[in-house]
Amino acid sequence: MLATVGAAAAPVGLAAVRWQDPARAAWGVDGPRPVAALLWYPAADGAAEQDWQVPPFEPLPVAVGAAPAPGRRPLVLLSHGTGGSAASLGWLARELAAAGYLVAALNHHGNTAAEPEARLEGFVAWWERPLDLRVAIDRLLADPDWGPRIDAGRIGVAGFSLGGLTALASAGAQPRWAAWSAACAAAPATPGCALPPEAVARWTWADVDALRRSEGFAPSLARADAELHDARVRAVFAIAPAMAAALAHAPLAVPVEIVVGEADDQVDLADLRAWDQVPSVSVERLPGVTHYAFLMGCGLRGRLFAAAICRDPPGVDRARLHADTAARARRFFDRELAPR
Repeated sequence: MLATVGAAAAPVGLAAVRWQDPARAAWGVDGPRPVAALLWYPAADGAAEQDWQVPPFEPLPVAVGAAPAPGRRPLVLLSHGTGGSAASLGWLARELAAAGYLVAALNHHGNTAAEPEARLEGFVAWWERPLDLRVAIDRLLADPDWGPRIDAGRIGVAGFSLGGLTALASAGAQPRWAAWSAACAAAPATPGCALPPEAVARWTWADVDALRRSEGFAPSLARADAELHDARVRAVFAIAPAMAAALAHAPLAVPVEIVVGEADDQVDLADLRAWDQVPSVSVERLPGVTHYAFLMGCGLRGRLFAAAICRDPPGVDRARLHADTAARARRFFDRELAPR
């Protein structure tokens, strides 16, 4: 039973899990691809929450390592944006967990601030991300501790920016490498065709072209048009999905809700209009909201030294935006992941 409005929310627990995918190689080192996640969940009564800090973001109250509250719960997987981390969407993960969900927030290998080194492969090979979600679902359902706590018929995905594309891909909005390449060759100034801000300080398009031709990248490139739809996913909530030009606007088998800011300069807002015509997809546009407003709120040091991701334009209240968006996501998942 999910928490209801007006009821006292359970304390939220936090645990780290780490798996490997032997079918795929890690970037730059020998061995299988790591698949890591933070699990947010309703903790048992009496669990003590303390501030959990991941600079430059504001702390969140969680009970690290606490025992989970009893019961089987719907599962929501969460995919971060380019160069981000599971922590960067902690505002959404915590609110869903407080409402009764088990939330598995991924750290996508090679493309996450949670690792000591970013890899160009991780920025380019977006098709590896939905495969991470698939592995996470497999491992969680098979886990002797977490598996019995999950209602396998009630699984959703949410994601921000490139994580939004990841979420849509898991619902059957198949990204196509060739289609994206052709679209960007015709209109290179389109948002989603340029290197993201997180990559331009490290690499150029010449580096990307060299990577595409490299022998070591070939196994991943061969998966670029692999089928990414996961039939276990029943609903998708996409926040400011990037690289929409890579997606086919085909009817989807599950309901999708998209939330995007009208002042977002990293999302192809014109392309998103095509989603208005797709059955089972709804798009909500928020006036004045920019791309990074959907990241965790920042402390003073973050606002001073990480202004690009921490400062919002006048009139945008990030805390209110997060509260409203988390409530919207909860209503969406409460409806679409309701017991059948």
